[in-house]
Amino acid sequence: MRTTIELPDDLLRRAKATAALRGQKLKHLVAALIERGLDAPDVAPGARGNHAPLPEFACLRDRTIRATSNAQIERILMQEDLQHVDLDRSA
Repeated sequence: MRTTIELPDDLLRRAKATAALRGQKLKHLVAALIERGLDAPDVAPGARGNHAPLPEFACLRDRTIRATSNAQIERILMQEDLQHVDLDRSA
C-alpha cells in the first residue's frame, strides 16, 4: 500500500544512506524498522524496568563496547558500515 509521510530532512538522509549501505530499497528499510518498532514491547519513553541488557558490539578495531542507547547502536552500525565501504573501495 502506498502512503505519504513527512520526515525531517536529516532523518530522511540517514535512512537513505542506511538503505544504500545495506543494498536495499528505502521502502524495505522503512517497512522493516516500522515492523520492528511495532513488535517491540510497549514501554513508556524513559520508563525503567526489567528489560534485556543492551547488546555488546565487536567493532572493527577488535574492541568491544556496550551500547547505551538505540542512537548509539545506530551510530556504531553506521560507522562500521562506512568503514566497510571505505575498506571495499581501497581494495
